[in-house]
Amino acid sequence: MTRAAHGVLRVFTLAASLVVLSIGTQASAQDRALRVCADPNNLPFSNDRFEGFENKVAQLVADEMHATVQYSWHPQRRGFIRETLTARICDLVVGVPSGYDLVLATTPYYRSTYVFVSPKRRHFELRSFDDPVLRPLTIGLEEIGADGANTPPAHALARRGLAANIVGFKLWDVAEVENPPGRIIDAVASGEIDVAIVWGPVAGYFARRRPATALDIVPVSSTFDTPSLPFAYDIAMGVRQGESALKSELDGILVRRRADIAGILEEYGVPLLNAPHSEKTPEEQ
Repeated sequence: MTRAAHGVLRVFTLAASLVVLSIGTQASAQDRALRVCADPNNLPFSNDRFEGFENKVAQLVADEMHATVQYSWHPQRRGFIRETLTARICDLVVGVPSGYDLVLATTPYYRSTYVFVSPKRRHFELRSFDDPVLRPLTIGLEEIGADGANTPPAHALARRGLAANIVGFKLWDVAEVENPPGRIIDAVASGEIDVAIVWGPVAGYFARRRPATALDIVPVSSTFDTPSLPFAYDIAMGVRQGESALKSELDGILVRRRADIAGILEEYGVPLLNAPHSEKTPEEQ
């Protein structure tokens, strides 16, 4: 979805006093900044060329607020929230799990899940972590979550005695690699690994850049392995704890522009589940 020019201030010309008032209001709106912290090299979410879907959603929100987006770029790695939002170098992070206790989370604006990514030509037809076809396969995983914890699929595979099958792919601290999240999808397509279990937005975006016949993307059939280990998550925006006025403003925008945001997500191939449920999610994402 392209950037929409929502909320453009109208300049009235009925009288000189109204012209002056309108110009003053426009200037004040243009002076407002939506300060966003984001990763400069993390497609499909964000990059410093504004090509990610979080860049697009941030711009949509800023347009609604009659504000200009101002980015502070920071690699998304362990300590990201502490070094950005908490340190007050920005006011908003566009993608956080709903219920993430390091931030005050908005209403969720999408819900997605982990997916199996495999070559179509191999006909694995994977659906579950209990599928016997997984046992002899090399299984690619996103190596760690943003705060240094193992991702839910790593725990699920370890519980089934499949830890030795795992090949990890770093998501963070690989600034020399363009679009590091996409390397795991490349590895499936090239045959370096047999299958990957990947967070849905990453899989959907990078698999779309392959021929339509190349890869299967199948959501993990269960939304959780144990009650404390879900595979599907509600994603919200995060502001600082205590910033309830900004949260309320964002909540209103997310409701009003729900259809436009869904269009952006669909454009990027994000696998979308039913409406968000706002459950508490673990720290690894």
